[in-house]
Amino acid sequence: MIELKDITVSFASVGQARPFVALDRLNLTIDDGEYVTLVGTNGAGKSTMLNVLAGTVPLAEGRILVDGRDVTDTPDFRRAEWLARVFPDPRVGTCDQLTVEENMAVAVGKLGRRGLQPANNAAQRKLFAERLAELNLGLESRLQTPVHLLSSGQRQSITVVMASLTQTRLLLLDEHVANLDPRTQKTVMDLSDRMIRSMGLAAVMVTHDVRHALEYGDRLIALKDGRVILDVSGAEKQRLTPADVDAVYEDLKIPA
Repeated sequence: MIELKDITVSFASVGQARPFVALDRLNLTIDDGEYVTLVGTNGAGKSTMLNVLAGTVPLAEGRILVDGRDVTDTPDFRRAEWLARVFPDPRVGTCDQLTVEENMAVAVGKLGRRGLQPANNAAQRKLFAERLAELNLGLESRLQTPVHLLSSGQRQSITVVMASLTQTRLLLLDEHVANLDPRTQKTVMDLSDRMIRSMGLAAVMVTHDVRHALEYGDRLIALKDGRVILDVSGAEKQRLTPADVDAVYEDLKIPA
């Protein structure tokens, strides 16, 4: 269980006497295995909430607990033991000049120290090929291909697989299909959903596409001005339509 307790985050604003409050005494609990979709207008606090979970922004107030243990002051590189994140741009999660295999080996080795031994081995290579074969994109035969030669969709699919190669407790999906074409969006969204379900991960997905927020996940949360204004799950979530969510905002855009 992951708990955000009275989280407040503020940023200095140029020309303003008072700082901008990005999160305003936010309280939220994410259960083990719960898939949360997060929507809101620009500036609502979505990305800030992910940054708080990832440990990349300081808190003005509040605490973060994981299974009752206070991790508020735990640095981001230590949170890699239980957290993985996929960004909107697949170039952020992969290294251009490394091959598919080498990128995946880096993901596997991120938690431990390595001596003077090969970063990869036959057993790992077999694992990588098996996990990539599940994508049905033919990437299992391209382990030696530098990732900069792949399409954006192929590359983002690899970053999702990479996020699942370690003992991740919480997966953060930060508008991870925003830069993909509609067909590729569905491929990556379905891949993410299968991985989250099969591994029993807790996950938080930020999206501007309300249809994705309604179609995927167990629970939908809407933020506005750094506060939760809608929190639904189960049958209540299933009954919602994009128009219902749109009614919460005056300027939330729903793609046609």
